[in-house]
Amino acid sequence: MSISSQDKEKVKATAYEADVEDCDIRSTDETLKQGVLHNDRTKLKQGLKERHIKMLTLVGVFGTGLFLSSGGTLKKTGPVGLLIAYLFVGIVVGCNQIAIAEVASFMPATGATIRHAEQFIDESVGFTFGWISTYSSLMPGELSATAVIMRYWTDISPAVFITIFGVLFVVTNIYTIRFYGEVEYVFGWLKLILIFILIISGLVIDLGGVKGQERLGFHYWRDPGPFAEYIVGGSIGKFVGFWSALSSVVYSYSGIQNIAILAGETKNSRHAIYHGAKNVFLRIIVLYLVTVFVLTLIVPYNDALIASGTGTAKSSPFVIAMNRAGIKVLPHIVNALVLTSAWSAGNLAIIEGSRNLFCLATKNQAPKIFLKTSKRGIPYVGVIFISCFLPLAYMSCSESSSTVFGWFQELVSSNTLLRWILISANHIYMDRALKAQGYSRSDLPYSTPIAPYAAWFSGIMSFIFLLTGGFYNFIHGHFDIESFFTRYFIIPLAIGLFTFWKLFKKTRYLRPEEVDLASIFDDIRENPEHIEKSKPIWARLLVKKVE
Repeated sequence: MSISSQDKEKVKATAYEADVEDCDIRSTDETLKQGVLHNDRTKLKQGLKERHIKMLTLVGVFGTGLFLSSGGTLKKTGPVGLLIAYLFVGIVVGCNQIAIAEVASFMPATGATIRHAEQFIDESVGFTFGWISTYSSLMPGELSATAVIMRYWTDISPAVFITIFGVLFVVTNIYTIRFYGEVEYVFGWLKLILIFILIISGLVIDLGGVKGQERLGFHYWRDPGPFAEYIVGGSIGKFVGFWSALSSVVYSYSGIQNIAILAGETKNSRHAIYHGAKNVFLRIIVLYLVTVFVLTLIVPYNDALIASGTGTAKSSPFVIAMNRAGIKVLPHIVNALVLTSAWSAGNLAIIEGSRNLFCLATKNQAPKIFLKTSKRGIPYVGVIFISCFLPLAYMSCSESSSTVFGWFQELVSSNTLLRWILISANHIYMDRALKAQGYSRSDLPYSTPIAPYAAWFSGIMSFIFLLTGGFYNFIHGHFDIESFFTRYFIIPLAIGLFTFWKLFKKTRYLRPEEVDLASIFDDIRENPEHIEKSKPIWARLLVKKVE
């Protein structure tokens, strides 16, 4: 029996529809297989290795906050107050890292805390913190810091160096994630070298190892004393100095939480992020606190250069101590290494902002154009967008470089505290969902017994820090509109963003039993990680030589 041409067209149409339906089914199956990490696995390149993540975790703590602003903090607190402040905030940071290590190793998504908030709490919370984190990335504090550092050598206009380093920031971020990882790996080693130089040279100065210099010991702890008075006198003034300095200390630790933001671009991300983040507390104790301790031994809190606030790297306490000891070359080396530290931290801000925009775009909370990636897997639209705000650093040309750096520092500190609160909340809500749905904490790919307690402690303390960060503005005669704005603007901004998205999308909080944990556990089963035992450096070099 012959088939008419009309019937043939019907057969073709039916076959085409069947093919399309089959294609859609395969596409849907693939999306389900990829689950909550679909965009991370399909659009980004996993170019970072565990060694990159470990180095980023370690050196994320050491930035211009320690090298530049520690002098102003010492002036407010005194030596013992400074050490206690860094230890206190360091404990909060360590607990926070324990929390993020568990959550990010369970759900290693680009955007980290933003995606976790949407998954475990409420879409509006993710939207709010996504845009707040992006806003923080627009503050070019580290680019402004380069102008402060360069003034140690020259009086050339800060605009020259802001332009040069702004271009370098963009170049480092626009090529490949592997290139960025290698650059940061080198910078990481330079930071470690700098830390050891500061510790060793500080001990030499303190113990009288410099010709013509007396042994200091704990002299500056006794004279001018262990604690400084700030704003008011007596014991209250000493406490005010200690508490008001916590914001500067928070800035010194800012950036460490970004360990998880590159999860989608890291090989074996669950293993790498967990092991990169969980030991950060010990690293802080060993390196950070030793550095701060040595600092308190070699510079008095009433030093004229610290008190003058020159706005240059000459007021860095480490540089002051070396110059006073008559060490000629070392301050230049230290300043050069601090410059690489500022470059590294500036790179991280662009990385963070561009990945936040990518994350927001996956949920239609930012324009879809931010999902565009280059052939090398870089979300280049986000990189370009964040880079467009680097010229804000040119404010350093009209104001004192140190003044502008201080504004950016306070803005970033408030944002950092808000994100630490979110990290803790994500862990608390994830833990509630696990219990409500009958999962055990042992079902997590990686877990730490003290994590639930660490999350609560870091969340509560971060909340207190945020509310009291600018308390001195409420002391009679000390209100400063610029300080008040930079300390507290983040709170009404967060409330406004949350309310807007809540009303616009009519989202609601997820009950513990509603949280989609199954898709995350499915992803763990569908994408197992194959961990190879790391070879020693000499073995890797030998293999390369043979090849």
